[in-house]
Amino acid sequence: MDRRHFLTGSAAAAASLARPALAQGTATEISFFYPVAVGGAITRVIDGYAADFSRERPDIKVTPVYAGTYQETLVKVLTAHKSGTPPTLSVLLSTDMFTLIDEEAIVPLNGFVRTDADKAWLDDFYTGFMLNSQSGGQTWGIPFQRSTIVLYWNKDLFRQAGLDPEKAPASWAEHVAFAEKLTRRDAAGNVSQWGTQIPSTGFGYWMLQALAIEAGDVLANQEGDRTFFDKPGVTEALQYWVDLAQKHKVHAPGIVEWGTTPRDFLEGKTAMMWTTTGNLTNIRTNARFGFGVAMLPANKRRGSPTGGGNFHIARKASPTQQEAAFRFARWMTQPERAARWSIDTGYVGVSRAAYATQTMKDHVAGFPAAAVARDQLEFAVAELSTHENQRVTKALGDNIQAALTGSKAPDRALRDAQAEAERILRPYR
Repeated sequence: MDRRHFLTGSAAAAASLARPALAQGTATEISFFYPVAVGGAITRVIDGYAADFSRERPDIKVTPVYAGTYQETLVKVLTAHKSGTPPTLSVLLSTDMFTLIDEEAIVPLNGFVRTDADKAWLDDFYTGFMLNSQSGGQTWGIPFQRSTIVLYWNKDLFRQAGLDPEKAPASWAEHVAFAEKLTRRDAAGNVSQWGTQIPSTGFGYWMLQALAIEAGDVLANQEGDRTFFDKPGVTEALQYWVDLAQKHKVHAPGIVEWGTTPRDFLEGKTAMMWTTTGNLTNIRTNARFGFGVAMLPANKRRGSPTGGGNFHIARKASPTQQEAAFRFARWMTQPERAARWSIDTGYVGVSRAAYATQTMKDHVAGFPAAAVARDQLEFAVAELSTHENQRVTKALGDNIQAALTGSKAPDRALRDAQAEAERILRPYR
């Protein structure tokens, strides 16, 4: 059964009229699920934001709950939704939008956007980030910690290999040529340093999507009900990824872990890596060598999918709680705060106004790498997002890994992934 239930424009307008103003003299309590393991610096930052907001708005009390990974947070949010007690506000992957709509777990945000200032704020988010935030004429998520994939390179290792340490590979061919010079083997053929590394666990579909864009194809339509995994550009992309290890031998064979890739880069086990700009602060803090950040190398074109998390407001929360959650999310994405969040984490500042702040201007002037992911938005497309998104991306991810391990040819793996995605998505058409 098709469970899509979009709120129409008239229904949204009626709902907005029904929403009360926040009560005076009493504190509205909202729970806020944030995807990170308990403890650590980031939780202190989020706790600090919640406390600062409540000091400015004593009529609203925000209680952060640290819910694990994005996937774990989604499961907890949907479980709580089905039990009738969901968190009022959650940061979940922007690609979960269709799943959250289908489960009737979130409300559209258009009805909360009432004033000219609200409208100007909403219109200022980068278009690339709104592609995974809007559907059916409604806005369902507020961009918060968003990203693109970028290339990091070790300048010291480039210099040692006779490469210009200030120049990143600009094309797929250069990427291979550079990686060949950067791969180190002993006389027995044992590799101590790989030229490049593209992680394939967790978000392998995201990495393939970047390569597919560069080869001229996208993985899905904007409506989230049709995929194109077996298109020629996607096959070319997966073949290139497989060839890095099996043909050119400049990339570790088999599966490369998402979580260990930044550590491998920091330890000099790989001279280049493809990963999220969300790792930028981690690399800047921990690298004991000069490093560079660049847009991904191009093939037919440049390109990266967007990524990261949005704020979402629970449908089953009370109207007063929903209003309070919207005010907190809007406060968190004000230009100065968005700029500060970008500087502290490495995520992209989500709005043009964030980059117009003096805080961000000073940061980019002293650390130009901070602007790379933002500049790449010109070439970005929406991250793969469909109905039943976790099942669809798992089908693709499993077949990517089959190709990388050599158990399936790339074209066969992608035909199999497309057949499974077609089976899953057909009811939604």
